[in-house]
Amino acid sequence: MKPIRYQKEMVAEFLEDGYWTQELFYDFWDRNAREYGDQEALVDSKYRVTWAEAKRLVDGIASTWIQMGIPQYARIIIQSPNSVYGFLARIAAERAGLISLTVYPYLRQRELEYMVERTEASAVVIPHEYRKFDYLEMYKELQQRFPHLKNIFLFDDTVPDSAPENTYSLPQLAQQAAEKPIDENALNERRLDPLYNIALLTTTSGTTGLPKLVEWPTAPRVCTSKGRVSIWGLNHNDITMAIAPHAGGAAGTLTYFAAPLAGAKTVMLEEFVPEDALALIEKEKATAIGVVPTHLVRMLECDTSKYDLSSLRFIRSAGGYLSPQVAEEAEEAFGAVITSDLGTQDMGSVSGCRVEDSKDLRRRTVGRMLPGNKVVLKDEEGNAVPDGEPGILYFRGPHAPAGYYRDEELTSTVFDPNGWTTTGDIVKFDQECLWILGRAKDMIIRGGQNIYPAEIEGLLNDHPKVASVAVVGYPDREMGERTCAYVIPKAGQDFSFDEMVEFLKGKQLAMYKLPERLEVVPEFPAVGDSGKVNKETLKKMIAEKIKAEG
Repeated sequence: MKPIRYQKEMVAEFLEDGYWTQELFYDFWDRNAREYGDQEALVDSKYRVTWAEAKRLVDGIASTWIQMGIPQYARIIIQSPNSVYGFLARIAAERAGLISLTVYPYLRQRELEYMVERTEASAVVIPHEYRKFDYLEMYKELQQRFPHLKNIFLFDDTVPDSAPENTYSLPQLAQQAAEKPIDENALNERRLDPLYNIALLTTTSGTTGLPKLVEWPTAPRVCTSKGRVSIWGLNHNDITMAIAPHAGGAAGTLTYFAAPLAGAKTVMLEEFVPEDALALIEKEKATAIGVVPTHLVRMLECDTSKYDLSSLRFIRSAGGYLSPQVAEEAEEAFGAVITSDLGTQDMGSVSGCRVEDSKDLRRRTVGRMLPGNKVVLKDEEGNAVPDGEPGILYFRGPHAPAGYYRDEELTSTVFDPNGWTTTGDIVKFDQECLWILGRAKDMIIRGGQNIYPAEIEGLLNDHPKVASVAVVGYPDREMGERTCAYVIPKAGQDFSFDEMVEFLKGKQLAMYKLPERLEVVPEFPAVGDSGKVNKETLKKMIAEKIKAEG
């Protein structure tokens, strides 16, 4: 199955420039088995697997799938909690020439029936039960609707009597196959082309509530993973840990994609309990963890001094807004730096901070452009802005996906024919780093002068009484728009309008940028379960309040 967006000229360009290669992710597992064979590769609460053992198990699973008659390029859905066999299933799918879609365990029938139908998946890999939910029963119902879903592979050691035909224990199959000779020729014949074959599908949220599917060959993902390994300084002595689900970017980018390239071990926390996460960091001497902001908040509610966290080097927090206050507390409690970066499932990775970057850069920027990414900043009319001026971020590079699964029309709304796309962020470059000033739709135009909310938010977050801040515009007859700052004060603190203005004046902020209203609130509305502040709701709240005031 060929990617729908990549043209021969684009592939040749990225190959010639050295950003794309002929490497698959399996190649790094194979290398690690040779070079670090006796070192542990994967750990969960049940299994501890070395690189050599992991390779044998992966080859065994892939060989078994081929022998079962699962055709090359067939789609396989992997709905996996954090587990050793979840990782092995993902890399075995690539080894067998299958196209894998790894999804969150919390997805249910409505989302999954869309994915099964859209991909025409022929197999799934699932737990029988997880968190008191019966996945096998759910997929039995899906099989009745979609007869192309022929095979079910369980992460469990046994198959229940109630299971439908063609249901198998993945660990049992893997261990049996690993003890037999492997037909290398059969596996090699199924090798995916890293440039011209889709290997992975990922999900991204859609406006209808149903996910969109994004297609990837391995070349751009390997390229991005190498970039992350470089800025994080990952090496084979590192021990990464998935606290967030490995199906998502927060933990998956660090553990599934980047760690094997460096030969680093991965430890998986199957069930998030704050104390268990802290204890596992201590026990396994993790050097890097992948979390969403909620995990950090929950762990900070514990007495972190009871745990030896001295092994930690850095924390990758993604998948939602992390307030500077929480970041500051986490760095102090964990003794590790928090990195930031920019990227989306739809458009690929853009930039990232280095572990050794200063605190100011790690808090207020999304780092340097990843190797190979080209950038143009434009105004709202599509004209390039002068050097040093802020503008809407447009970029193009080797880290972008092939587009939306089998949907050229939707893909063309995101990428132009030459591969340029935009996140819609208004940015500026300073100290070689990308500073996010806000979304184009969030920019406030007061009396013809542009105000970028992120600039004010970044300054107000430094106030000792402020826990979190969100700046929005509201309509005004005279000026067109004026600025309102929503602030959540720190516990036990009061925060006044005069305090805000004097503090911002002390930061030498231009007078026209000073917020003209302050709203003190206990919490912010969020966008779904993303943790991101819903600024549209805040805009509506302040507009209604001003209208009521007359």
